[in-house]
Amino acid sequence: MSPRNPRIPDSSNDREIPGVVGNQYRVGRRIGEGSFGVIFEGTDLNRKKAVALKFENRKASVPQLRDEYKVYKILSGVSCIPSAYYFGQEGAYNVLVIDILGPSLEDVFEKSHRKFSVKTVAMLAIQMILRIQSVHEHGLIYRDIKPDNFLLGRPNSSHETSVYMVDFGMAKYYINPKTKQHIPFRERKSLTGTARYMSINTHLGREQSRRDDLESLGHVFMYFLRGSLPWQGLKAANAKQKYSKIGEKKQTTSIKELCGGFPEEFAQYMNYVRTLGFEDKPDYKRLRGLFEQVLEKMGQRNDGMYDWVSQDHGLVCTL
Repeated sequence: MSPRNPRIPDSSNDREIPGVVGNQYRVGRRIGEGSFGVIFEGTDLNRKKAVALKFENRKASVPQLRDEYKVYKILSGVSCIPSAYYFGQEGAYNVLVIDILGPSLEDVFEKSHRKFSVKTVAMLAIQMILRIQSVHEHGLIYRDIKPDNFLLGRPNSSHETSVYMVDFGMAKYYINPKTKQHIPFRERKSLTGTARYMSINTHLGREQSRRDDLESLGHVFMYFLRGSLPWQGLKAANAKQKYSKIGEKKQTTSIKELCGGFPEEFAQYMNYVRTLGFEDKPDYKRLRGLFEQVLEKMGQRNDGMYDWVSQDHGLVCTL
């Protein structure tokens, strides 16, 4: 049985997490953490189902959970976006309650010896492009594409090979909800996202739009295929210099060099997304078609048989 009052570290001292949140959600064991705070497994006492509870210190320098809750409500009912059930304050914390899911793509990548097959990456790409398209169709850009933010469905469920998007704390409108106009192009913007995957334009301080989410996604695909990216492991005196070095390396690494040795469709994807204009609407169907073509050329089907799934559709490893 889970402890009634689990504790999580705070910058100044340990503060207790309540045993029940919102009179409805029982807090169980700690299952993860991120820059915002920590995640606990829990139970919805009314619906008798498992949920995830995200806790964030109310005094956080940039609180994100309230904004994330609003985004989940905007995306309510969208396929493979978890439902959000509750947001509120409990003691020293903001708390967000959402559907509980399975491991992240980063988790299964680690378990797969940090390399995915071309078939697995092509099938993931088709799903991930669909997820990004759904977000964009609601007037939002994501702005923090990374493998950690794509989760599989719960193991042993009918959705265990479905790819979900989570962690919408950095999302923002690229279409003004009132005027329905695209946001204006701006420069000298502070960096938003994860340096390893962010687009070249983001490194250059340019306002992000749909093209940047898709470029970041392309960097994730190549990370999965190669095992690492050419700009990983660069040394610098501080974070600002490191971001600058990563940006420079991205600009000097040709698409041919980045995608060499893999099906040409991966380079075609990168060329397409890097030549999109700031306000251009991406052709998502065309992009998915590239990866359907990869599978077709290999004589493979999009059958959900990923590298980490055994022939009897069970997870190969315990995650």
